[in-house]
Amino acid sequence: MTEPLTVTDAPIQALDTLASLGAAPVGRARIKQEFDDFRVDEELGFDFTGNGEHVCVQLRKTDVSTPDTARRLSELTGVPLSAIGYAGMKDRRAVCSQWFSVQLPIEQESRLAALEGEPFTVLATQRNSRKLKIGSHRRNHFCLRLRECEGGKDAFEARLRKIRQLGVPNYFGQQRFGRDLANLTQVTALMQQVVAGAPDTHLRPAGRDFKRGMLYSAARSYLFNLVLSSRVQADTWCRYVDGDVLNLEGTDRCFRVRDGEVWDETLEQRLRQFDIHITGPLAGTIDPKDRYLSCAEAADIEDAVLRQYPTLVEGLARCGLVAARRPLRMQALDLTWEWEEDAVLQLRFSLSKGCYATSLLRELCVIKPSADTDW
Repeated sequence: MTEPLTVTDAPIQALDTLASLGAAPVGRARIKQEFDDFRVDEELGFDFTGNGEHVCVQLRKTDVSTPDTARRLSELTGVPLSAIGYAGMKDRRAVCSQWFSVQLPIEQESRLAALEGEPFTVLATQRNSRKLKIGSHRRNHFCLRLRECEGGKDAFEARLRKIRQLGVPNYFGQQRFGRDLANLTQVTALMQQVVAGAPDTHLRPAGRDFKRGMLYSAARSYLFNLVLSSRVQADTWCRYVDGDVLNLEGTDRCFRVRDGEVWDETLEQRLRQFDIHITGPLAGTIDPKDRYLSCAEAADIEDAVLRQYPTLVEGLARCGLVAARRPLRMQALDLTWEWEEDAVLQLRFSLSKGCYATSLLRELCVIKPSADTDW
């Protein structure tokens, strides 16, 4: 039997302690004052088969979360929630378009007509042979409106040019951790039970329990953010160090500089051009046969952070989470901006799946608190 851990984890750190690029922004603004201030359009990046047992419906939703939308689809069609699929979570307080799949016979598709009307609009339907899976989309397109901007247009635009040139740290956003970091508080308590010898009910696969999956994700995301923050502080978040694992832009594929080879100008150029990215760890069980484990200096940097949270790290492994990698950097594709009024700034950009618009905004300005945001 594995001995329970007796080591105490370091205290949970507030997310505003994560390192920013250079000096922290001094400009301030408000977001999500109106639903239309935060628009997201999902791009799947693949073609539907045109037939099959699943009907895929593209919805525009206003002020409703992705899980609540899935529950509404389940109620209207009479199919179990497990037969509803979607590619990613979208903001609640926003106007978003995204695809959902419903395992529904063709002759029952008419049930979807009941969705028409606030807060939903049906944009398109397609048949497909498979259920949509989390992470199956390519990217999201954003149109954001920042109101009550303070700090001067020049300061905002200087930071936007820097973001366009360098990209931004690929932090998991506040939404992942819940209001007042509630998900981190809950997962810490859960992992303390797990490492102390939890009953089997705590160890079911995350996919069978939406809430438990959210808690596992919060723990992994928090640890990743801390590793990334340490590399931002050291100015190595987009600079290669010995033993780093690299990610190929727009894919889930990784590679490492092989033994006997060196980091050369060709690889450096690819890094500068956003063709490849440095990665950080998503904690879990490590397969010793994994060819893409960090080593040398990169592993030392990661270990220095992860060993401060042995309960979270060990708990994730015992719960069956498999270690993975995530890029430390994200690029805002096609980033443009315009001032609608003196203090109203509109931003347009696209982000790869899994990247957070709020993580871009934290590099631009301080977001003024609002009771209506959904984190």
